Amino acid sequence: MGTVHAGVASDGMRVAIKVIHYEQAQEPEFRARFRREVELSSRVTGPHLVPVLAADPEADTPWLATAYVPGPTLNQHVTAHGPLAEGSLYAFAAATAQALAAIHAAGVVHRDVKPQNVLLTPAGPRVLDFGIAHAADGTSVTRTGVMTGTPGWISPEQYRAGTAGPAGDVFAWGALVAYAATGRLPFGAGAPDVVAFRVMSGEADLDGVPAPLRGIVEKALVQEPGDRPSAAGAAHECTVLLASQVTQVVGAGATPATAVDMVAATWDVPAGTDPAWHVPPERGRSKKRLVGAVVLAAGVIGGLAGGAAALLPGDSGKHTHAASSPAAASPPSATGSRQPSASTAKGDTAARQQTASGGSATADTWRATRAAQGAGEHEVARAVLHDEGVAAQELGEGVDFTPAAVRFHTSRREVYLSYKLSSDEQGVMFAETEIAKNMCLTMRDIVLRLHPDLTYRKYVLVKEADGRDPEVTWEDDFITNSECRSAADDDTGQDSDGTTTQDWEPDDDGLGQAMIPSTDSAEIRVADAAARKIITSTNGMRRQLGTDRVLGNQQIKVGFDPADSAMYVWSDYVLWNQGHVEEWADMAAGEACRALVRERASAGGAWPYDRYAVAEIGGSGYLMIRWGTATTLSDCPA
Repeated sequence: MGTVHAGVASDGMRVAIKVIHYEQAQEPEFRARFRREVELSSRVTGPHLVPVLAADPEADTPWLATAYVPGPTLNQHVTAHGPLAEGSLYAFAAATAQALAAIHAAGVVHRDVKPQNVLLTPAGPRVLDFGIAHAADGTSVTRTGVMTGTPGWISPEQYRAGTAGPAGDVFAWGALVAYAATGRLPFGAGAPDVVAFRVMSGEADLDGVPAPLRGIVEKALVQEPGDRPSAAGAAHECTVLLASQVTQVVGAGATPATAVDMVAATWDVPAGTDPAWHVPPERGRSKKRLVGAVVLAAGVIGGLAGGAAALLPGDSGKHTHAASSPAAASPPSATGSRQPSASTAKGDTAARQQTASGGSATADTWRATRAAQGAGEHEVARAVLHDEGVAAQELGEGVDFTPAAVRFHTSRREVYLSYKLSSDEQGVMFAETEIAKNMCLTMRDIVLRLHPDLTYRKYVLVKEADGRDPEVTWEDDFITNSECRSAADDDTGQDSDGTTTQDWEPDDDGLGQAMIPSTDSAEIRVADAAARKIITSTNGMRRQLGTDRVLGNQQIKVGFDPADSAMYVWSDYVLWNQGHVEEWADMAAGEACRALVRERASAGGAWPYDRYAVAEIGGSGYLMIRWGTATTLSDCPA
């Protein structure tokens, strides 16, 4: 969306300025969304929020300025210091509930309550980021049906019906408080569809939440939105608990009179490093702008509009045996082959070179590893063991992991997974391939998305066997190998099923472009007609797809990427199994291909789109499942 800069106002006050990317500013739809964000953000005020000071959504380069708020995010704090202590925990729960109450009182729904959107300042928590907020009356400027939010912080009703009201914010608040109390993601990590299942089945992990607070959290996490307390009600209950903490801290005769004072009285969280800013020399200032100069212009100090599930980076694909070269290309497969999206990890080049120069992993480097330390490493270990356990069940018996199978080598920046095979029968190579694939995907998901502060870059597999020395069977850089592929696939020019490759493949950037609403009448007409046909066909296949639910525009969408002349079809439905996904994708690819061929024929060759791609949410984001070039109707999938 843009970049957040550190800035200084004319009176010396430090501010944060969100400056919109030039490319985004050229899109009328985006300007409308940003204008809406400014209006909504300016509508909300409260002691535990970050106030908007000024904005100009109509400028050539639109911008928005807020007060600068020092301090780490909750996610960063928990990673570095662990869960919040009791007094600070009660203050956190009360303050964040009060912030949501103020947001809802202004007729706004936040829609992205999560640890990365709460700053822990020296004076208490601050809820921020209204980039995807919308009015409670339902008016917004977004593509109808696009699910916004982050897996694990999305309410059951939003998964089921796409509704995101104040009760959804309260649900996310309950999960937020549980995370602050325990340092664990209340619905675990892993593939979005797995997390969604836990959310919809009510499987929250609340062990370790203090008993007085647990009752409030449990009420916030109930499945039916009407049974949850309001944000104001939750704030009242938490303030009562906080009052007892304040009494213990400052004595009964000195209890602060206001809720804000009570938060400050019990708040005991180490402040993050606060950079020293130098006020720039005096210079002429535009009357229209609040900010006199932007300092630290290249330094991004904060995140932007947060966490739309539709744009989460994700990779998955066919499983191969040999580890890939960091420079390996990633050829796509032709129609009918499941492939990962072609996003490129933006890592530190020097750091990658340092990792590569450390030499190959060996049994000795594995012996020098240690167990997990800190919240981030424990989350990595739990996620790897969980995902590998699921994979082992799917593979059948023969792969065993011990509880201490995941270990860490800090200086080499490597994460190790040890395993045992109960036999050397045919299929062992495939089993090891599955283990490596899952390890790579999990590491990318947890490290890049949830714990980017961790420095690990490589994963190593170690096979143990009774009476033998441990053997390193696989190692790879999960950053540079952004698609978790192997060199074997790249060397053949074919995918592992023998399908011939082609010179175009869809990617996350293209899908992201397709998600931006179009203003072209022809694109809108073709997308609408294709979506209607695909939705109708999907509902006609409900029995063979294993669902009784009638799907619609909430779950299935169509859009265009002009840069690659491609039409994208994508599904947000999370409850299909692998076979159902493949079957649905075959149908959707055929409909997309035929729609493009017919439009090109009727437009006399003027229609610019001749490629199509079908994606389904899964893994760590969207997976590209089918794609191809629309040439003639006879070439389209049946």
